[in-house]
Amino acid sequence: MRLLPEPGPARTLALSTLVNTVGRGTWLTVSALFLTRSVGLSVREVGVGLTVTALVSLIASTPMGYLADRHGPRGIQLAALVASGVFTAALVAVRSFPTFLIVGVLMAVADAASRGARGALIAGAVPADQRVRLRAWLRAVTNVGISVGAVVAGVGLAADTRGAYVALILLDCVTYLLAAVVLLRLAPVPPVPAPTHGPRLIALRDRPFLAFTVLDGLMSMHFGLLNIALPLWIADHTTAPHWLISACMLVNTVMVVLFQVRASRGTEDLRGAARAARRAGVVIAVACALFAASAGVPTPAAVALLLAGALVHVVGELWHAAAGWGISFGLAPARAQGQYQGAYGMGMQLGGMVAPVVVTSLAVGWGALGWLVLGGLFLVLGALVPPVVRWAARTRPAEPVAEPVTV
Repeated sequence: MRLLPEPGPARTLALSTLVNTVGRGTWLTVSALFLTRSVGLSVREVGVGLTVTALVSLIASTPMGYLADRHGPRGIQLAALVASGVFTAALVAVRSFPTFLIVGVLMAVADAASRGARGALIAGAVPADQRVRLRAWLRAVTNVGISVGAVVAGVGLAADTRGAYVALILLDCVTYLLAAVVLLRLAPVPPVPAPTHGPRLIALRDRPFLAFTVLDGLMSMHFGLLNIALPLWIADHTTAPHWLISACMLVNTVMVVLFQVRASRGTEDLRGAARAARRAGVVIAVACALFAASAGVPTPAAVALLLAGALVHVVGELWHAAAGWGISFGLAPARAQGQYQGAYGMGMQLGGMVAPVVVTSLAVGWGALGWLVLGGLFLVLGALVPPVVRWAARTRPAEPVAEPVTV
C-alpha cells in the first residue's frame, strides 16, 4: 500500500502526522531511561508523574475540543503543536520531580488540545464518508512514524549519555514544529458559533454517547494485552523464547500499517461500525483463548499458539479502532465535533489507565483462567456496543448522520 493517501487535505494531515510521530517514537522509546538515568527520578516518581499527567489530559480533553469548535480546529492544532514543541524542549531543563510534574502537566494539556482539534479538523477537512478512512490512514502512518522514531532512538540508547538523550528530545521538539509547518498547507476550517442557550459542553451531558465512550475505553484495554501482559506471560508462563515478544509486536505493527485502511471499510455508518465493534469483541476473545492455551505445552506449540494469538488479536484491534471512529464521528453533532472527539478520547485514556492493573492481575496473576476471563469481558463489551449505539442514535433524530439503525 502507499504510505500517504491521495493529494489534498488527507495527504497534508497524514504527512504532518508522519513527521510528528517520528519524534514521538523517539521520546516514547527513551523517556523512561532519560527520566531515571539522566534526570535522576525514581521509578515511583516517574510512575506517579505519568499518572498525574494522564489524569490532566483526560480532564482537559473535552474542554479543549470545545475550544477547537469555537476558535477553529486548525488554529488550535497549530498552537498545540508549537506549545508541545516548546514544552518538550523544556524537558532538558528538568532536574527534579516538581519540575517534571509541571512540564508534564503542560505537555498533557497541549496533547489534549491537539487530540480534540485533530478530530474536528478531520471532520471539517474531508466529507463525512471519508472521515473514517482518513483516521485509518493516520493510524497506519502513526505506526510507521513511531517505528522509525524507535529505530532512531536506538542510537541514543546505545550511547546511553545525557548528550544523546538531549539530542533525541530536541529532535522530538523539531518534529512538532515541522508538523505545524506542514499543517499550514491545510485550509482553515471555519469555527462554529457558540450556542446562544443551553450548556456548552454538551458531550458531557450526552449519556448514550458517554456510555459508548466507557464501553469503547474498556475495550481498549486489549492494547495492554500485547504491550504489558503478553511479554510477562511469555517470559514466566510459557516455554517460548523471549525473542517471540518482539516478533508478536512486529506482527502487530506490520498488520496495522498494511491493513488498517482496508479494515475500516464498511464502518463509515453507525450500523457497520457497531457490527465491527461486536466482531472485534469476538475476535479478541479468541486471541485470549489462544494465549491461554500456550501455557504448559512444548515450545513449538507455544510459539505457534502465541503467533496465532497475536495475528488474531490485531484483526480485532483493526476492527475496534475503525468502529470507534465511525461511531464517534457519526454520533457527534456537526457543531460540536471537537468536543465530542475530545470526549471520545477520554475513553481511550481511561482504558490506558486501568489496563495495567486489570490485564496483569488477570492474565499474569490468574494464569490461563485469567486470559479466559479477559476474553469473556471483551466478548461482552463488544456485544453491548450495538444496543448502546441504537440508543444513542434514537436520541438525535435531527442529525442526518445519526439516524436510527438496526444492528
